[in-house]
Amino acid sequence: MTLAPLALPTSLDAWPAWVSERATAELDRARELVEGLRSAPPADPHAVLQQWDRAAGHLGNVAAVGSLFGNVHPSEAARDVADEAEQEASRVATQWSLDRDLYDVFAAIDDAAVAADPLAARILAKVRADFRRSGVDKDETTRARITTIRERITELDQEFSRVTRDDVRTIRVTPEQLAGMPEDWLAAHPADDEGLVTVTTDYPDSVPVRMFARDQDVRRDITIAFLERGWPATEGLLTELFDLRHELATTLGHADWPSYDADVKMIGEGPAIPEFIDRITAVATGPMERDLAQVLERYRRDHPDAETVPGFDYQYYAELVRAEQYEVDAQRVRTYFDFGLVRQGLLDVTGRLFELRYDAVEVPVWHDEVTAYDVVSTAAGSDGASLGRIYLDLHPREGKYKHAAQFTLADGVRGVQVPEGVLVCNFSRGLMEHDHVVTLFHEFGHLLHHVLAGHGDWFRFAGVATEWDFVEAPSQMLEEWAWHADVLRTFARDASGEAIPAELVAAMRAADDYGKGIQTRTQMFYAAMSYWFHADRATEQAPDLTSRMVELQDRYGALPYLPGTHMFASFGHLGGYSSAYYTYMWSLVIAKDMFSAFDDTDLFAPEVAHRYRDRILVPGGAADAADLVADFLGRPSSFEAYAAWLAR
Repeated sequence: MTLAPLALPTSLDAWPAWVSERATAELDRARELVEGLRSAPPADPHAVLQQWDRAAGHLGNVAAVGSLFGNVHPSEAARDVADEAEQEASRVATQWSLDRDLYDVFAAIDDAAVAADPLAARILAKVRADFRRSGVDKDETTRARITTIRERITELDQEFSRVTRDDVRTIRVTPEQLAGMPEDWLAAHPADDEGLVTVTTDYPDSVPVRMFARDQDVRRDITIAFLERGWPATEGLLTELFDLRHELATTLGHADWPSYDADVKMIGEGPAIPEFIDRITAVATGPMERDLAQVLERYRRDHPDAETVPGFDYQYYAELVRAEQYEVDAQRVRTYFDFGLVRQGLLDVTGRLFELRYDAVEVPVWHDEVTAYDVVSTAAGSDGASLGRIYLDLHPREGKYKHAAQFTLADGVRGVQVPEGVLVCNFSRGLMEHDHVVTLFHEFGHLLHHVLAGHGDWFRFAGVATEWDFVEAPSQMLEEWAWHADVLRTFARDASGEAIPAELVAAMRAADDYGKGIQTRTQMFYAAMSYWFHADRATEQAPDLTSRMVELQDRYGALPYLPGTHMFASFGHLGGYSSAYYTYMWSLVIAKDMFSAFDDTDLFAPEVAHRYRDRILVPGGAADAADLVADFLGRPSSFEAYAAWLAR
């Protein structure tokens, strides 16, 4: 029997009921399977594990529909129902994880009974570890407190996400103050009845304004507005969130939250996180100083007495450096990246690389700008098999998630359900900055990982199910295709149809190298903030978040703190990534190493592309990430490729 993707509602009014019914049905099925394990577990250990895995899959369906539509649905009523579904899924997961009778079912399984099936043995080991990690061995009072903490953490995480999602700030300026902005951007932002133009903190507004507006006051005002999103509402939410995470970690026998969180990641130990941050900081210091010297030299031509370049001026003057020293005019670059051409180019490039075809399908969606595609294999012997369905939700709107991410709609398991994923971004509907093209390729890497790894036998290993500090590596590697002239020339064309010149792409790459020292140190500031905001809870008196942020920016950041701002208040990764924002750079080290296996003169060479697809993407979480990488490279991963890239 051919499995069908989910049938979504055909009208906006039907969505709240559909989300509720989907969540209820999946919860009922999950509870039924778990109750069966409690009351009459199968005699076959493999059947026990499969029944648990299926129950977890149904519960995951609830969490997926809750997380996705709580972040993207245009109806507030649907978002509220989705948030409730996600909370209920979290509550049920916590109840199961602390159920001693349930744990005893798995504790009683003889390891030898599943030893012949490596994946079943892997599942059993992970399930037992999950229960112990949750606190199932604690007394009843402690387990009750753990339940309360976990439920409150979910509520705080959702509220933090809601506030940062909904807090869109604006400035109003005269048309004359927008001199330097691209013509297409100006055409999309006409003056109102009062003769003023409204600029929002959404990316398609704030990023170009910081890059191109000649008026320093405008650049400063939009930067402040952007950095102040979520303030002061989220400070209390985050403080409580960090305190509860610390209490949970110490209750479960760990020194602090980072130690608890790192226990299931490649890095292994909490104290290894600041060591890694400092290692990257050290190798990035030389490139950062070189970058800062270049931009300060240019800045002093306009501001002779300046000692540093303020953060609100950096993007503008970095573009001047790229234009004057590297002959890269970002406004000219934009003319080659029409959104429609980029989207189709992305599909064509990844289809060629991984032997895929994307068939557009006319199906109900939650907003008329969302597009849907069935992903079809074109590999020899595949018989045109459908691999799953993807949705692209790529433009900003009120009430929508403000960043870029891949969301799961359904995890895929062979014979059970089709993998479905959603790309959620906030790009311009017209011309795109090249950085946003790179972001689109990056996020699409997650979507491919989700779909290609959705054809195994276990929900536990489906999709992007590797250790969290490896999750970004495949996406970061796919960014390389958005920087290669031969690739870009297949879809990057201006209004006359002329392909982007190869020499311009070469200049763009040189100009991008110019800023990577600053970018790397900025990322280490974010990683340090993510770590220390959590680790500080173990101290006698944790510093307040603003003062700690300022201190960490001074220690790790490349650009000076802008007085009076509170960037952490909208740093959404403090929710999902918690203390582990270091993972972006950890993954990048691996991504650069994996990319070294490809031939830069032929990025579509089938042998390495297909080996990468089959050994890195398709397995999902069926093996440890380090083993997947070693299998692909023929050796363990090393730091050398990353260090060479950063130093060039």
